Amino acid sequence: MESVWSSEIKFKKREALDKNINCDILVIGAGMAGILTAYMLNKSGREVVVIDAKAIASGVTKNTTAKITSQHDLIYDKLIKEFGEEAAKQYAKANELAIKKYKEVIDEEGIDCDYEKKDAYLYSFDNVQGLEDEYNAAKKVGIAAELIDEVNLPVNVKKALKFNNQAQFNPLKFLKAISEKLTIYENTTALDITEDNTVVTKNNIKIKANKIVMATHYPFLNTPGYYFMRMHQERSYVIALENAQNVNGMYKGIDKNGYSLRNYKDLLILGGAARRTGENEQGGAYEELRKAAKQFYPNSIERYHWSAQDCIPLDNIPYIGYYSSKTSDIYVETGFKKWGMTSSMVAAMIISDMILGKENDFSKIFSPKRLNITAAMKNAANDMVVTAKNFIAQRIDIPEEKLKDIQNGHGGIVEYNGEKAGVYKDKDGKVYAVSTKCAHLGCELKWNADELIWECPCHGSRYDYKGKWIESPTNKDLDEI
Repeated sequence: MESVWSSEIKFKKREALDKNINCDILVIGAGMAGILTAYMLNKSGREVVVIDAKAIASGVTKNTTAKITSQHDLIYDKLIKEFGEEAAKQYAKANELAIKKYKEVIDEEGIDCDYEKKDAYLYSFDNVQGLEDEYNAAKKVGIAAELIDEVNLPVNVKKALKFNNQAQFNPLKFLKAISEKLTIYENTTALDITEDNTVVTKNNIKIKANKIVMATHYPFLNTPGYYFMRMHQERSYVIALENAQNVNGMYKGIDKNGYSLRNYKDLLILGGAARRTGENEQGGAYEELRKAAKQFYPNSIERYHWSAQDCIPLDNIPYIGYYSSKTSDIYVETGFKKWGMTSSMVAAMIISDMILGKENDFSKIFSPKRLNITAAMKNAANDMVVTAKNFIAQRIDIPEEKLKDIQNGHGGIVEYNGEKAGVYKDKDGKVYAVSTKCAHLGCELKWNADELIWECPCHGSRYDYKGKWIESPTNKDLDEI
């Protein structure tokens, strides 16, 4: 299972850091946000080192649908109501500028990354009012938007909202070009940051930096910052189809179970089937997309399928700025929801300006120090319910399944020697048993039947069936049983 981007682009291998070093600026995380930040700071003449626990673009970036857009679902009407029109204008300005900045970098560096200007559409089969409200909000914040009645899809919609002058590209072609001249160490896992701005790695290598940027998708430091209390994670699923329609734009359905569509070369990328991480025990996400593909495009052929993980902040706005009020030299870029490409550029612009001592007109709305609103606290309460339920499940509610009940090629939680165990049987019947306690904060893990992965429904950490760490906020493996 790999994305179309990963199938086309391979990065040159970078060595792991094997000695203690000092540097001016350390960026932790070699995805789009981290590399863009390092690129901008490096262009300004600053010494920058990037480290990654795995490899360049080995995390979320390689699994994006790669839309560069300021159209982030029904966002602007909410922003105006909850933060005011001026704050909503900041958000819009930042994302519109991000679209332009990508084009500037592509032109300046001469990057061939299949960049195309495309319009972006929100569509609905019944929520006309939501689209009309969003249209009015978009106009207020200065975005060129249109309400239309027809779209280039094989379905009849009630209404659609079009944002003009948006874009799409191949993110790994772009990332490969801008990362070439950067100092990057792969397989260098950051575990902690001491009070004197020293990053301690898994192999006890120490990196002393004047400034540190946490660009790890989900921050691995629980305190200060407490980001694990301010976000949850969701997974979305994607298939790429041959012999399907050229939709000539980027589409996002706003109804429940709405689909995302865009083209890349001769492929149609169809996404959706979103689930909170840890809530896909029975599988079926890919089958949902395949069923839709056969309905809309009966002659289509699936060429790729993959999934992506997104950090969902309480108020739907990324956290970009100082990691906490107690850490003046540590910065964070996280909570991009499902809009990682534009949010990565916004983060890079804000954080590079902060480090370089420049004013930034739109940093306030993204500041992690912003006050949470009433609606956001409702989301926080929902997250706490899920967290509490899964902590309780770890201690009680012992399942009745026995080891023999797990079929070959499947996984699940069973009682094993009086304790809970996460068990996977491969196709030959070999058993892999791991602790069901997440290495992050001890939540009970859930099985993802589509991907053969253990997932934490509380904060989104993920592990393979052998217990090897895949995704943050944890950076440790599970205990084997």
